Amino acid sequence: MSRVWKWNRPVTVREVLEDLQKERSIAYTTVMTVLDNLHQKGWVRREAEGRAYRYEAVSTRAAYAAALMNDAWSQSDNPAAALVAFFGMMSEEQRGALRDAVRIVQVPETQKPTGTSEPAERAERTEPVERTEPAERTEPAERTEPPENPASAQDADGR
Repeated sequence: MSRVWKWNRPVTVREVLEDLQKERSIAYTTVMTVLDNLHQKGWVRREAEGRAYRYEAVSTRAAYAAALMNDAWSQSDNPAAALVAFFGMMSEEQRGALRDAVRIVQVPETQKPTGTSEPAERAERTEPVERTEPAERTEPAERTEPPENPASAQDADGR
């Protein structure tokens, strides 16, 4: 998957093969089999181009990472403790990225579109983020969720 995500466009088996061969020897059929397996699992879509296919990721690398984190978090018997432990493992740079992400997704009540309702329980638990600088409002890139069982997806180079 990392090779398909790297280009962020539809790729052929030949392109992935040539990229992988810069690092090690690998057979065309191996790359073709892995891309076909990723297609069967729903991780890539493909379109015929002549006698070959062009493969494209169904979701972004960020959506995949988010699905992994959500899956791990949702399996915890104490989600709050799991988050505290996770945040404790973060570097200062990662915590800064987290603060930026919270600013992006947290919309003040006055800016919410009309008709948007938030459950009272969630609204009571959510505290506003202290802002030391004006937050930029950006839209999330893509909200496509990856297929189920993200841990079973395999990179085209076997990772």
